[in-house]
Amino acid sequence: MSLARTSSAKDQLRAAARTVGPALAIVAIQLVWFPMPSGGVLTGVVLGLLGSLAAIGLALVWRANRVINFAQGDLGAAPATLAVLLITLSGLPWLLGMTIGLAAAILVGLLADVLVIRRFFRSPRLIMTVATLGLSQILAFATLGLPLLWGEGPAIRSLPAPFEWSAEIGGVVFDANDLIAVVVAPLLLFAVAAVLRLTDTGIAVRASAERVERAAVLGIPVRRLEAQVWTLASVLSFCSVALTAGVASLPTGFGLGLTVLLRALAALVVGRMTHLVAITTTAVALGVLEAGIQWNTGETWLVSPFLAALIVVSLLLERKGTSRADSDQTSSWKTTGDVRPTPYRLARLPEVRLARWVGGLLLVAVALGVPQLIGTNGQLKAGVIVVFATIGTSIVVLTGWAGLVSLGQMAFVGAGGAVGAWIMVEQGWDPIVAMVVAGIVGAIVAVIVGLPALRLRGMYLAVTTLALSLAASDWIFSNKIADWIPRGSFPRPALFGRFELDSPLRIYYFALAVLALAVLALRGIRNSRTGRVLVALRDNEGGATAYGISTTRAKLTAFALSGAVAAIAGVVMVISQGAFRDVTYGPWESVDVFIATVIGGLGSLAGAVLGAVFQRGAQWLLPAPWSFLATGAGVLVVLLSMPDGLGGLAFRCRDRFLAWAARRHGVSSLAIDRTHQDDDVLRKAAASVAGHVAADADADEGPGPDDGSDDRTEPEVVG
Repeated sequence: MSLARTSSAKDQLRAAARTVGPALAIVAIQLVWFPMPSGGVLTGVVLGLLGSLAAIGLALVWRANRVINFAQGDLGAAPATLAVLLITLSGLPWLLGMTIGLAAAILVGLLADVLVIRRFFRSPRLIMTVATLGLSQILAFATLGLPLLWGEGPAIRSLPAPFEWSAEIGGVVFDANDLIAVVVAPLLLFAVAAVLRLTDTGIAVRASAERVERAAVLGIPVRRLEAQVWTLASVLSFCSVALTAGVASLPTGFGLGLTVLLRALAALVVGRMTHLVAITTTAVALGVLEAGIQWNTGETWLVSPFLAALIVVSLLLERKGTSRADSDQTSSWKTTGDVRPTPYRLARLPEVRLARWVGGLLLVAVALGVPQLIGTNGQLKAGVIVVFATIGTSIVVLTGWAGLVSLGQMAFVGAGGAVGAWIMVEQGWDPIVAMVVAGIVGAIVAVIVGLPALRLRGMYLAVTTLALSLAASDWIFSNKIADWIPRGSFPRPALFGRFELDSPLRIYYFALAVLALAVLALRGIRNSRTGRVLVALRDNEGGATAYGISTTRAKLTAFALSGAVAAIAGVVMVISQGAFRDVTYGPWESVDVFIATVIGGLGSLAGAVLGAVFQRGAQWLLPAPWSFLATGAGVLVVLLSMPDGLGGLAFRCRDRFLAWAARRHGVSSLAIDRTHQDDDVLRKAAASVAGHVAADADADEGPGPDDGSDDRTEPEVVG
């Protein structure tokens, strides 16, 4: 009996340590390195309690759908902005304005579930996670557009206190907004805990998350529970943002939602995604640490690298689950199909040959001739589109080919841009040398960032790269850690010491040449053994491992290729802007470029170009709020109706033309190159990897003796 009691006591101690241990460690860091009086500590506690509301909302959505809701901050930002505007600009009483905002939050949660989440009910969890990125952009559009109803623009606004009350504690004066936050936040947390623990709703939510089909068979109203969870998550986010607007002024727009999200994500990950007590205590401790940093330094930039380190370490130390829901979180991006080249016999048909020549000439004419007609401003924008198209190709390599979702791609671009600016400005080297060195540095940085990918995939990797992108933006690119990146505008160096890049048109052609070389190089890699290994790893990692493919080497290769291309694009970006601007490489830009590539199509390099044209065109042709709507709605439409994106749509039109040409010439069977057959087989099953490895082994041995046989296989019938 005594042994049992001792074991039980140890288990309880271990559980308590896992629950409050991280929070105590964070508070210890604050006490040692960032001490402050009791008033500052209480300020941090208030902000931490409000941040815990958003984190609990993330946890509820995770329990219901097993997805990380990247729209969590924006769910509350839009109705909170409405409430603040009604109170400050329309003069409504505080209670009435907050009530209207609360009703709007309930409506936003219901609409988000009915119009977006239910459309992806049976989709892989990773697809639904990316869909929340589109939802966040649509909600950001609403947040930015609300001030226009009053003829105002986005600005930093504060929520006035509803009544007179003040108290001075530790040198800090607290008002009625602080008192309301201290009372309301704990009440909401206790209410959520009571609902999950004392009612059947909490049990049903957990059951539906693990096995949706089985839960429905057992009579659990899965759809209704999902609607309730998203509504509650929206309400919690609204309370978090609205009350924070009273305690500390907040900006409006996409950056607000992302700021709220990243703080909540850290608490969610440390709290093991579902442990509400651990999530709450961690969020409060992070609030205290942030207050301590701001109290001692006057800035909060040190918070982001700490959050990134906390997220990475927590995810790497977390034990992998064995349930179906947990295993889905490490899945790869598998919705895109590779673009199949034109079959050999069809490529020789006169219509097809004519179409290829006409299409190629038209493409060259547009790429080279249109910039001559659009003026200086248009040439500058065209150059930026080309640079972002190059960045998109790096995402195609990492996500479309290897299946590794990264939301921190602009960190690689920024690393290349920073190194390139230093080499060209401080060392006076040629831009070509700068691109080579930046490409090497970008590959090394990407491999270092990719090391967590050896254990993390899917949405876990997306969270990690997003946090690292924020840390790089706040810590490195802003010259906070070391003042080595050149600031301000600088003269663009001549290419090879002879060709001046002194006009937007020349810069555009330079960027276009870099894009063309990147596409040619990546196409060669895709058709090589390396490209086929990456696709095999994406489609069936277990099967690839069983047949001797090194998953570690393949993943790090994908990161190195992607990082090198992104870093080279960063040098071109610096040359185009004539300066290194750290705001260009923030985490929101990483999200934008990923969404643009999804819209264009992750299955082809052409999709990267189409995505850049769509997204940047939407930003320049539409007013600021409407561009968020275009990209947000665009990614949702793509995920729902055409997973291959705009590029896939273009290639499907090509296939229809090929089918017409085949019927016109009476071609009923198509000879397909053996390499194309191997690619098709690779996508079907684990056995494909065996065929792939065997084919590569044969290729490595060299060609056999000439026996007079054709190197093409017998024709096979295409439907």
